[in-house]
Amino acid sequence: MVETASVKENPQALPSVDDVRPDEEGGPVARSGFNYQDEIAVGFLIEMLETSSLLKVHCETHDDIVLVHIIDDGSTMRLAEFVQVKADKPNKLWSVADLCERKKGRTGTSIFEISLARDKHSEVSCFRLVTLRPVVSDLKMLTFLLGAPGREVDGEQFKALLSELDRRFPGLKSPKGNGAAYWLKNCVWDERHSEESVRINNLVRLIKLSSKDGRPLLPEPAEMLLDELRAKAKDAGKAKWEPDRDKKIFTREALRHWWERRMQELSDGVAVPSGGKLREKMTKAGLPPEIVDLAVELRREYSTAARTPSYMERKESELLQSRVKAELMSLRARFVAGQLALDGAGYHSLCLERMDMVNAERPAKNEDRSAFLKGCMYDITDRCLHRFDRPKQ
Repeated sequence: MVETASVKENPQALPSVDDVRPDEEGGPVARSGFNYQDEIAVGFLIEMLETSSLLKVHCETHDDIVLVHIIDDGSTMRLAEFVQVKADKPNKLWSVADLCERKKGRTGTSIFEISLARDKHSEVSCFRLVTLRPVVSDLKMLTFLLGAPGREVDGEQFKALLSELDRRFPGLKSPKGNGAAYWLKNCVWDERHSEESVRINNLVRLIKLSSKDGRPLLPEPAEMLLDELRAKAKDAGKAKWEPDRDKKIFTREALRHWWERRMQELSDGVAVPSGGKLREKMTKAGLPPEIVDLAVELRREYSTAARTPSYMERKESELLQSRVKAELMSLRARFVAGQLALDGAGYHSLCLERMDMVNAERPAKNEDRSAFLKGCMYDITDRCLHRFDRPKQ
């Protein structure tokens, strides 16, 4: 349970994390190599689909990630969880010294100081550190859930950590008047040991969620939906607070709407005969009947070829299929983000060009696979995992 008694400011006089501009926006300006952080953000988006108590997820606003919860204790109090994601320190365990280390000795630049300083909004504050590497024994207490045995304020490890933080930062307080004891009581150190393990966990959770909702997903469509969530997280991280604040903050209502719509599309795709959804999606994108007919024919030929062992080696087929998915995901993410100033017909043409490019990149001595690649693209579209028009938000 998050401690609330130490809040010394009148919460009503403070701004909400949803309304006030962040102090700095370094992340959106230069966010290269942030795949780990984006995958962590996707996990929180899935959590928001899973539970009604998580109301909003911010990407790179007041912290790497900010989670806005509602405390279900009859008070409807809002809680802001400030999440720092650290993928560095690859060759050592995290220590108290790492937690307290200042950049070039500058006051306020340590992980601990930065985290505590987030406590300045109308919401009750709590904190989380997500790291690839585990912690030393002195910090192990923080890896336990809030309120779990081993986190007692009169425990030896708690008192030792508090003493060390007070020694290094004497008298340090948050803008709301809370100090090291409050931070220790309300911080969780979340060890996530690899990006791949986070990705697998996200996939399993999404499949379980779909099953719970009565529309179980197979791994392939679940992966495609995860790719969409990753693209959303990346776009949110890149956006600036002004003028695109709404792009940086996901609400549960909007995300649930996206989830229900995509699940319905996938469900409808199963019920419609093969080629039916492809024809519908291409027509909706404004493509002429003769192009639609050719696409349906290419999809049919691809389907036959994919089921014929003698057509090509299985490994080659799987590699080409994976490449098509990856290329479409990249193009789709740019299209949805508004980075491609194209209508549906123009976007479809670009997708075809990319399939030709993939085919041209293959060794010259190999058989031409242009029809297979385009048929695969149309098959993915027919299964409601891709489309050529702009999606509804």
